[in-house]
Amino acid sequence: MRVGFAAALIGLWQLVVSLQLIDRTVSSSPVEVWHALVSAVTGSELWLNLADTMIAAVLAFVLASVVGVVIGIGLALLPSVEKVVAPFLDAINAMPRIALAPVFVVAFGLSISSKIALAFSIVVFMVISAARAGVRSVDVDVAVLARTLGATRRQMFTKVLVPVAVPSIFGGLRLGLIYSILGVVTAELIASRSGVGQLLQKYAGLFQTAEMYAVLIVLAVVAGLINAGMTRLESALLRWQPDHS
Repeated sequence: MRVGFAAALIGLWQLVVSLQLIDRTVSSSPVEVWHALVSAVTGSELWLNLADTMIAAVLAFVLASVVGVVIGIGLALLPSVEKVVAPFLDAINAMPRIALAPVFVVAFGLSISSKIALAFSIVVFMVISAARAGVRSVDVDVAVLARTLGATRRQMFTKVLVPVAVPSIFGGLRLGLIYSILGVVTAELIASRSGVGQLLQKYAGLFQTAEMYAVLIVLAVVAGLINAGMTRLESALLRWQPDHS
């Protein structure tokens, strides 16, 4: 059914292009995109730029994950501190970080650091929110029972809080990895020497829509594979949880 649905979408795409219902400067035909995709995959330019993008995305994701989990759990365990800090975190999180891209470029230059900074600023708040939500989801009755049975602070953290919070945290990490890639590509679109975003910018400037869609398809496939891998990893790590499906 999925193959049939994909074929129907491609057929509709071809029909729209054939009937000239859309400007050819906006969209190429599926055949043209396929030829551009084959050319891109067999060449080296796409893979070199994709490697630059993925390296920056992974570095940003790792940094944001560590900082976000630590801050999120820390705030959830310190309600008095959270009440003071939360409004500021929410205000910064509501700020469109794309607007900070020129600031990062000025601060770090046209280097990988500016791309990492933008992606980090997007992902870290997602992880913080997921970690806070995970710790808050602990059943109060379970926590009280554990204390009544003599659980120490360390046991409360490792045996009660962490197991309950991990699914929420992992959900935030899975989403954060995708947004890390999007953040890096966005930074490359604005200002960068290399990367998938810069490649898209070049093709768009030359009106090479077939090549542009080919790169987008590769990026979508990579993101889909990463998401599937994270889902499998999550299932493996949380196999101790009961299956409610």
